[in-house]
This record gives sequence, structure tokens and C-alpha cells, in this order.
Amino acid sequence: MKTNDREVSDFTGLKFASLASCASRRAFLRTVGMAGAGTLLSTSGWGGQSPSTARPKGSRIDVHHHANPPVYTKTTGKFGNWNWTPAASIEQMEKYDVSTSLVSITQPGIWFGDVQQARSLARDCNEYMAQMVKDYPGRFGFFAAVPLPDQDSALREIEFGYDTLKADGIGLLTSYGDKWLGDPAFVPAFEELNRRKSIVFVHANGPNCCQNLIPGVTPTMAEFDFDTTRTVESLLVNGTLSRFPDIRFIFVHSGGTLPVLAGRLNDRFPKDRAGKVPKGVPYEVTKFYYEVAHATYPAPLAALTKFVPTSQILFGTDYPAEPMKTTIDPLAQFGLAAKDLDAINHGNAERLFPRLKA
Repeated sequence: MKTNDREVSDFTGLKFASLASCASRRAFLRTVGMAGAGTLLSTSGWGGQSPSTARPKGSRIDVHHHANPPVYTKTTGKFGNWNWTPAASIEQMEKYDVSTSLVSITQPGIWFGDVQQARSLARDCNEYMAQMVKDYPGRFGFFAAVPLPDQDSALREIEFGYDTLKADGIGLLTSYGDKWLGDPAFVPAFEELNRRKSIVFVHANGPNCCQNLIPGVTPTMAEFDFDTTRTVESLLVNGTLSRFPDIRFIFVHSGGTLPVLAGRLNDRFPKDRAGKVPKGVPYEVTKFYYEVAHATYPAPLAALTKFVPTSQILFGTDYPAEPMKTTIDPLAQFGLAAKDLDAINHGNAERLFPRLKA
């Protein structure tokens, strides 16, 4: 079968054609200095993103980069120890030749059981990230947070994120409480995302079922990677992917356990639900994009590059949750051909986000 102009038959022995696809910006750093998050935020209206400054050719595009708005820390008490500011991100981006980062709100997200709180937190975080895009031209884009599982709130924030704030895409989590993304409860949101041909960045999460399975071990150790597979399983068996084919998904950390388990999902797919994936499991899961943050060590990257062509792989760092070097150093040492490394570092993101093209 064919997907994205390439042959896909099964998960074994695939031979894919890879897509091939700086000037220093220290002067910019000297201009902005180490200003805190609020120091450079202007009071200008939204009206769309400022024109992007030209990206240096060959520089990296980081699609997995987190913002930590002060309102988020104040409301949730999460991640206050990161000491994050936009200028801190830029300092690291300069150090590691990252020209542009697409920021998002990381797990546990913005839903804590209170609808009004989630609406307010989504709006405040999205306005903060949109202002970063305006105040640091060319350096940032963002994935708008939406207050799932409340559908009405999510639909309003999708509209506001795209039409008013000019978001580059939408940020979701792999699970919300005891529901994964293919759950029928989320159909209204996916209908709208499909209508807009959205890019959806899916960050791993720890579901209710898998908290504290092993005393003293948080879900960040292993459960996040399994939850990516769980949500893909949910999307497949509920027919979400075939019903909403125009959504372009990005999954994090080299797909977690999915590259290893995809063949099993294919072989064990319920026969009575075959109609939910009329083009087959391999077609659907190799359409996804996968970013490589903190998963460029030999084993996960080898699995991913055997699973999908280089054209479906994006660069990401998970900064500030992870140091950038934990992704960049192993990626450089893996032995990829120069054209494939260029595609991962920036070329594939330029195709997916044309405004970022150098």
C-alpha cells in the first residue's frame, strides 16, 4: 500500500526513501539579555504573528520545547524549580544551534477537574505563548493548549487559538484521566481539528490507571512511553484515524514503545473492528510524525528509523524538562547520513510548518 508517496507493506524489511532536505544570533541575545518572562512582553494586540526573521540555513527546529508561564506555576504549583524564562530558552537555543522552538504546555496539562479553571488556564497560557512569538520574532511558535476533556471549552479554545492567536497547531496529552484520545467523548474536538487540517502535538502523560504502580517510581520513568502506544491503540480501534484523516499527528520521544509494539498491534487487531482501519494499521501509524527528544540513544532511534522513513522524524529536545545535549549528542553520534540528519534537524519541520522555512 502507499502512504505519503511511499510504499508500505508491513513492519519488517521496509526500505524507505529518505527526504533530503549558522549564522550566529548572539547579537540578538545581547539585545534581549536575560530578561524575565514578563520583561519583554509587549501590550500590542494579537492581529497575527509578527513576520518571522529569516532562519539560518541548516539550523535546528525544535518541535518539543516547553513554556512555563508564571500563571501556570502560580495556579498549579508545577515546575517552579525549572527557573524558566523565554530568554533562558533562547540562551540554550543559541548554544545548540536551534533557530526556532515550538513551545507547548507539558504534562500534567491544564485539566485538574475544574472546568472554569481549565478554561482560564488554557486562555492565559495560550496568550502568553502567543506573545512570546510576537516579542521574539522568528524564535518561537506554539501549540495551543485546549481544556479537554470538556468539549465545549476545547472547541472554543481551538477557535481562539487558531483564529485570534494564530497558533501553529494544537497540543494534547495522550490521556485525560481514564480516557485516551480515541474515546468517543473526544469526537467533537477531532471533527473540528480535522476540518482545520490541524497539526496536533501529542505529549505523553501518566493515566489514572498507572499511577504509583511501583512505589517510589513516577510515570515519567516508563509509563509515558507506554501511554503513547495506548492512545494510538485507542485511535485505531475507535476509527478516529480513518474518520479524521486530515489531522497530522506528532508523537514524542521517538514514539515511545510504539515502534516496537506496532507489529503486535497489527497482528492482534480485533477482527470485528477491521472496518475501523480500512487501509490497515501500518498505513495509519506510518503517517504519523515522531519527534526524538530524549530518545536518540541507539536502541530507540534504531527502532524508529526501521519503523518509519526519515521524512516522518522531527527534531525535539523536551527543554527545560531535559537538557538539550541528551538529545543532540546521541543523535550526532548515531551515524545517520548527512541528508537524513538535515531532514530531521530542520527539513521535515520546514515541510510541515512552511512559515519556518529558511
